[in-house]
Parts: sequence; C-alpha cells; structure tokens
Amino acid sequence: MNLPLSEGMLYIAIIGDIVNSKKIADRCKVQKQLAETLNIVNQKYKDDIASKFMITLGDEFQGLLKCGRNTINIIQEIERKLHPIKIRFGIGIGKISTPINPDMPLGADGPAYHNARRMIDELKKLEKKNMTSAGNIRICIDKLKELEILINSILSLCSVLKSKWTNRQAEIIYDFLEHKDSQTNTAKRLGIAQSSVNKVLSAANFYTYKNSLETIAKILEEIKVK
Repeated sequence: MNLPLSEGMLYIAIIGDIVNSKKIADRCKVQKQLAETLNIVNQKYKDDIASKFMITLGDEFQGLLKCGRNTINIIQEIERKLHPIKIRFGIGIGKISTPINPDMPLGADGPAYHNARRMIDELKKLEKKNMTSAGNIRICIDKLKELEILINSILSLCSVLKSKWTNRQAEIIYDFLEHKDSQTNTAKRLGIAQSSVNKVLSAANFYTYKNSLETIAKILEEIKVK
C-alpha cells in the first residue's frame, strides 16, 4: 500500500496517557472502555483525522489530526467517557517526516509527535513536583512559542477550575457538554430540577471554563494542512 507523504504539512499529534494506571483496580475494564471510546472518536471525527486513534501501550494512546478545529472536542470527548479516570494529554503541532498510515499511527515520526511526547514528559515532571496548577493538557507548537505559552496558560487555568469540581458537578457538566442542548434537557436526563443544573454550572464556573476552551479551539481551527 502506498502511504501519503507529508512534506511541508502541519499536523496535530495527540498522545494520551492514563495517570497512575497501575493503581487502577480493573485495568482490563478501563482498557476496553478506552478502546471503545477511541473507536467512537475515529468515527465521529473521521474528516479531521489523518491517522486513527489507537492504544499504543497498555495505558497510552495516540492519533494524528490534519486540522485543528476539533482538537479540544476530541480531548473532551475522551475525558467525559473515561471519567473519573485521569488522563494527561500532550499535543504536538508540527510536521510528520514519515509516510502516514491512515489506519494506525504506529511507525509515524516527526516533530509533531516529538512535541506531543515532550509535553507528556513535561506534565509528568510537573506532577512529581506537585505542581497541580500545570493541569493535564499541554501543547507544543513549532516556531510559535508565544502562542504556545498563551494556550498553555489558558489550559492550566481550565484545569484548576476542573480540579475543583465534585463528581456530581462533573456528571452534570459532562452531560451538558456532550448533548450541547439546554439546562432543561440536562435536568430531564438526570432527573433533577433545572435550577439544580443552573446552580451547579454557576458554582463550578462552567461558563468561564467553556469560553476559555472555545477560545483555544478557535485558535487551533486556523491550523490546517498546508
């Protein structure tokens, strides 16, 4: 099979890594859940994907995007479906120096993946220093350091907000995000009053969180294959 070359093109590599995976009681169940989630992502965002998301190690997965418009949506989708499992995400933007296999990311190499891997390693180092404000998502962009710093600062602030959510708040917020409809419909699905949904969203600073991620999404939307 002849695989497409990627000379001169920018790609978005995403590497995900389950935090403290060895301490999870039922790892097989989580791995199955992760595999099912990645299949959903591959179908739902197929127009954006250059190489499908797949598990590469027991607790790690990766995929390659050819445009940035749904980068945040993909990460949020994986986080929602795996909650309360904690996942760190490294995003690398740059070129791919090897042929790209659309069905699997294994074997692909280049600055995009190097940048994503570097962000995973950086998150692990920050966690060891108990710098929880660093969050669980970091991005590295070739030759755009100022933009990278700005996006990572916003991501850190979002992570601080998210870290304060209770499990119940997260359940309500993730339902609201997944269905993208109204507080009333969220309340009906969860069997609670609309006023309860409103209180949760307000107490969790949800709209600050949502607007911040939408700002990042707009920035990343400008990144396309060139």
